[in-house]
Amino acid sequence: MGIIVASSAFLAGHAIPTTYSGEGASVSPDLTWNGASGDVKSYVVICDDPDAPGRTWVHWTVWNIPPSMTRLDKAVSSAVLQAAGAIQGITSAGVAGYRGPMPPPGSTHHYYFRVYALDTLLSIAATADRAQLDSAMSGHVLSQGQLVGTFRRW
Repeated sequence: MGIIVASSAFLAGHAIPTTYSGEGASVSPDLTWNGASGDVKSYVVICDDPDAPGRTWVHWTVWNIPPSMTRLDKAVSSAVLQAAGAIQGITSAGVAGYRGPMPPPGSTHHYYFRVYALDTLLSIAATADRAQLDSAMSGHVLSQGQLVGTFRRW
């Protein structure tokens, strides 16, 4: 059984409200998760858009979330994450922190909010990108889950 990921901001398979997009305040939605298996040492959250032109666009990476922390509040601040020992990595926009959906006008994109339970803390720099994060996680994933939302610009 995998991790169950949910948000009060949107239902699985439904539209992500504008507040959480680049057209709105671009704040992160709240996320909750449960059902991780094994001796969890940390969690990782990744949000990406595989429908982006040319490549998967990474909107958010957070790692070393403590095992006691099974939720992220709406608009979770860097200070809260840092106080917990979590690290936000570099997005496809080249900056750290959450960047909301902002696809080209006309098509609906899918945004995957993935949660991974790991058997370790990751020893990678805060400047790490998605490829470096994926490499560091390799062989350490105990369980995972996802919540998929959509967004379309007209």
